[in-house]
Amino acid sequence: MIATLIENCKLTGINPHDWLTRTLTELANGHPANNVGSLMPWTAVV
Repeated sequence: MIATLIENCKLTGINPHDWLTRTLTELANGHPANNVGSLMPWTAVV
């Protein structure tokens, strides 16, 4: 699953390292578990 998310980042021009860092930081800071879909790479603003 992680590989799929990383490849999706690459295909959409998102830096995978930046996306993963931002996503993990958001989760660590209490991002609601029921809204994790908003952190997916295809919802990121480039």
